[in-house]
Amino acid sequence: MREAIAVGEERFERLDALRGLAIVWMALFHLCFDLNHFGFIRQDFHNEPLWTVQRSAIVGLFLFCVGLSQAVALDGGHDRSAWGGRFWLRWAQIAGCALLVSLGSWWMFPRSYISFGVLHGIAVILLLLRLAAPAGRWLWLFGLAALLLPLWFQHEFFDSRWTNWIGLVTAKPITEDYVPLLPWLGVSLWGLAVGQWVLQHRPTLLSLPLSPTLRPAARPLACLGRWSLSFYMVHQPVLIGLVAAAAWLVRTPA
Repeated sequence: MREAIAVGEERFERLDALRGLAIVWMALFHLCFDLNHFGFIRQDFHNEPLWTVQRSAIVGLFLFCVGLSQAVALDGGHDRSAWGGRFWLRWAQIAGCALLVSLGSWWMFPRSYISFGVLHGIAVILLLLRLAAPAGRWLWLFGLAALLLPLWFQHEFFDSRWTNWIGLVTAKPITEDYVPLLPWLGVSLWGLAVGQWVLQHRPTLLSLPLSPTLRPAARPLACLGRWSLSFYMVHQPVLIGLVAAAAWLVRTPA
């Protein structure tokens, strides 16, 4: 499922590469998580700063790219209107994949399945970004409010599975992935604001091709970035299968 971030026929390779960097980082993180799950390493992914900070950085980079991509799509006529058919096609792909993630995680981790992970968050955030895009400079303030609100206000009402997606929880839910609307909407709003500013004042920062010195390393990242949703859906089952097979081989008597 290819994510278009081009104006007309031209692709924004730099944005593709940035998303590709996020997807590779995420895959390496998940590989370590799977190695830990099957006993090859022993790490605390829920409390150890080495892993919690990395997870936040990866999610933040993804959601920042979501905002940048929406700025490009709305600025360059890629979607003729904010709610054009191409937008709804992409949104349906993401929402459908989010549902598959919930079902798959429920099968593997019934007590901690994913009810609102990164794809669920992106699906909701995309709708809100389209509504917020005309706000212009106010996006910076809206983003700051979204980032700070969970620090200022929490309530037990938001602790249930039906309401914790908002993010104003008093305790983090037990789940394999949790990317609530707040504070992460703020990261995407700032990505949208940065994208709008760059396209207005420094458009070549995004539109120029990759530099010749970076192209050999960045070109594969850009390719991955164009197919990030497909890669996201496939990579973890493949990694789990490979690590599970390795665990079986190691533990099988000769």
